[in-house]
Amino acid sequence: MTLDEKIAQLYGVWVGASNEGAEVAPHQHDMDQPPSLDDLLPSGLGQLTRPFGTAPVDPALGALSLMRTQERIAAANRFGIPAMAHEECLAGFAAWGATTYPVPLSWGASFDPELVRVMAAAIGRDMRAVGIHQGLAPVLDVVRDARWGRVEETIGEDPYLVGTIATAYIQGLESAGIVATLKHFAGYSASRAGRNLAPVSMGPRERADVVLPPFEMAVRESGVRSVMHAYTDTDGVPSAADEELLTGLLRDAWGFDGTVVADYFGIAFLKTLHGVAADWADAAGTALTAGVDIELPTVKTFGQPLREAVAAGRIDEKLIDRALRRVLTQKAQLGLLDPEWSPVPPALAEADLSDPESLRGTVDLDSAAHRELSRRLAERSVILLSNDGTLPLGRPARIALVGPQAETPAAVLGCYSFPVHVGSQHPGTPPGIDLPTLRQALVAEFPGTEIVTVAGCGIDDPDTKGFAAAVRAARDADVVIAALGDRAGLFGRGTSGEGCDAESLTLPGVQQQLLDALLDSGTPVVLTLLAGRPYALGRAVTEAAAIVQSFFPGQEGTPALAGVLGGRIAPSGRLPVSVPAHPAVQPSTYLAAPLARASEVSNIDPAAAFAFGHGLTYTAFEWDDLEVTGAGDDGRAVAGTDGEVELSFTVRNTGARAGSEVVQVYLHDPVASVVQPVQRLVGYLRLPLEAGESTRVRVTVPADVAAFTGRDGRRVVEPGALELRLAASSADVRLTARAELAGPARQVDHTRRLHARVTAAGAGA
Repeated sequence: MTLDEKIAQLYGVWVGASNEGAEVAPHQHDMDQPPSLDDLLPSGLGQLTRPFGTAPVDPALGALSLMRTQERIAAANRFGIPAMAHEECLAGFAAWGATTYPVPLSWGASFDPELVRVMAAAIGRDMRAVGIHQGLAPVLDVVRDARWGRVEETIGEDPYLVGTIATAYIQGLESAGIVATLKHFAGYSASRAGRNLAPVSMGPRERADVVLPPFEMAVRESGVRSVMHAYTDTDGVPSAADEELLTGLLRDAWGFDGTVVADYFGIAFLKTLHGVAADWADAAGTALTAGVDIELPTVKTFGQPLREAVAAGRIDEKLIDRALRRVLTQKAQLGLLDPEWSPVPPALAEADLSDPESLRGTVDLDSAAHRELSRRLAERSVILLSNDGTLPLGRPARIALVGPQAETPAAVLGCYSFPVHVGSQHPGTPPGIDLPTLRQALVAEFPGTEIVTVAGCGIDDPDTKGFAAAVRAARDADVVIAALGDRAGLFGRGTSGEGCDAESLTLPGVQQQLLDALLDSGTPVVLTLLAGRPYALGRAVTEAAAIVQSFFPGQEGTPALAGVLGGRIAPSGRLPVSVPAHPAVQPSTYLAAPLARASEVSNIDPAAAFAFGHGLTYTAFEWDDLEVTGAGDDGRAVAGTDGEVELSFTVRNTGARAGSEVVQVYLHDPVASVVQPVQRLVGYLRLPLEAGESTRVRVTVPADVAAFTGRDGRRVVEPGALELRLAASSADVRLTARAELAGPARQVDHTRRLHARVTAAGAGA
């Protein structure tokens, strides 16, 4: 291949599919003028950026448009190589008319990796059906400050929860033939003050023990084939320029052999934002040296600047060859280099391609089966934070539904859902999916109940003129459902989402004042939250009759929420992030060392109002009969630093209805050579039990999961005492097993065991 042909495989072009089935057109965007396909294609093309996710397009005609473009790309270059096409798929395939699923924070709330795996496989099958090869998901960033706007895109504040749920998602997506993409590697969520794309002040130990473990787990266990570098710099080194991270750790230590793609415009940012590159060629060479293989979303630094720098001897062509080998290997895995490759996607395999208009409406990306999956995940992610017995509601005569989320169809959607991310720029286009409002869901759930609806205020406007009507409606009702939360958007157009960071965790606008006015009405208030992050809830924590939290639960979210309120659905979600007690106290994550807790020498208490892992049900569970294998007279089990601890206990549903407990196993290391968090999650199990049913839960904890990064920067398992806390949340420990690791300190690497095994072993009345 010539140098031009090699380089052409290393960049993408941002395009939009045609709603008439014609070839794609380069997308106009803020960063640069779009390139000419006529000029580029004779050398080839590596990637097509977001053909379905740039503008609303009928799925069948979009598939035809992509097909025709792939024919043109393959015909234009000497080797007949088509492009890879990628799309966003964070809350479902980001295409017009595709099912929207709950956002990743709700995946975390479900504590259900298997259901997330099934959902991801369904998303992947739809993407492959219309000709997409790569999905830019999932996000493995661990929440460090809930003010960050992209919290909704994360899975939670605990590395183990993030790693296990993300790994399941990747396995599902990859099982459908879609290349999953880990992002953002690494440290993006740890930016100062929760500001998007701000510098990261993080030591190597926090990076190694909090930020990197989810990525490490995914690389080892998921079959992931792509990684996206983060925008941020850590201690002055941008991720896109970090050879130690992208090559030394990711490839040489962990053995990753896929592609590293740039976050959009991230290579150019080495010059414009970070100031570590003098010009575009310098940015390209720095990224290639670090280990970035593909420039996205469109060609900038990897075009003429890279070509001229190689000719001038500034950049070694071997770096291009290295990246090219990875790109072509991946294309070969996808069958794009096969002699019999066909551009016709599965969705059009039996279609009459001569009449494009006849294809309109023939590809269904929102099937009943997909909606059922979205519903199941939405139901399992609803979290009951508090309840004085008011819930379930039964059949009240009159409900006052008050708040800005009462009649807002998009209240259930996150920033990367198609109707918000793209559809909002096309206000005349319908969303392409059914989005029942909370009012509509409540009307269906409570037939015969009068439902009086008052907005009271907007999501983030300062207007309180609607308070009086809201309070009147509250006083005349049997119960108030306060429908509060966020509006997802991009770069300040919402209260949650990319570039929508919060100064504090007070509810947006005047919603807290509205909530306080409702609490003063004298009528029981059930607070429902459709939001992208946790908020401090003020008086409601102790004064609301109940609080129900849902994190942007997707298109089936309002029926799920209504079902929990009415009792048709037993709540079973658990908090993947802590709910702060005070709006200006961050971080309030449970994953904290003793000095991060309340003390006598500070007037600020960072304790959460509702802790990580918390969630109530409509039944009750008893945990008892703890047995620790091999325990001595003092109740302590002894295992080697290369051994494991085994224990078992019984969980019994003592209530009158079925429900799900989430068994959580936390590790507490009281004495270590470096400061440790007070406790951290090492295993969990979602456990459905019928009324009166019991089961024996067995837990095996390898000594490896007690490993941490020692003073010398290497991971070590140290001898000494441990506690295994068996808990319903990080603040609700039910049983404690004590153990002693004996023997010499033991260094471990990325081949160590990562999981405590938690299983249910038989059930009975």
